[in-house]
Amino acid sequence: MHKWQKDFLELLHALVDEVENFFVDMNEIVDAFLEFTQDFGEPIETTEPSEISDLEIGSFLGDVSENYWHTEESFLDFDPAFPYAVEPTPEKNPACVGCRYYHGYAYGGNLLVCAMHPQGWHDSNCPDWEAEDVFE
Repeated sequence: MHKWQKDFLELLHALVDEVENFFVDMNEIVDAFLEFTQDFGEPIETTEPSEISDLEIGSFLGDVSENYWHTEESFLDFDPAFPYAVEPTPEKNPACVGCRYYHGYAYGGNLLVCAMHPQGWHDSNCPDWEAEDVFE
């Protein structure tokens, strides 16, 4: 193999690592967002109408509006079409189950299976399949 080919291959590996790190970071951001939004789904304690004062209502509305505006500012640049992981199954991409090269992220609804076979392999015996490294 020529030196330029080795250099190109090293550059390509570095690029793949950087892109993968980017999407790992994006997944962490999405997880944080989902954890943050779960707080809005918690049940609200109910009390008798006579037990609620105007001061409590004003305090509650102030807290809600403060959280809303803080949330609104934090996620103005958030893209709702973020990538998400798709696991291989015996029905969909069976050749990829346990393969170290499986990428399995959907970008804008388009699944990238792996670099060698972007749309996946047509049967369950991929010629490029290699077992995952368990100890990485």
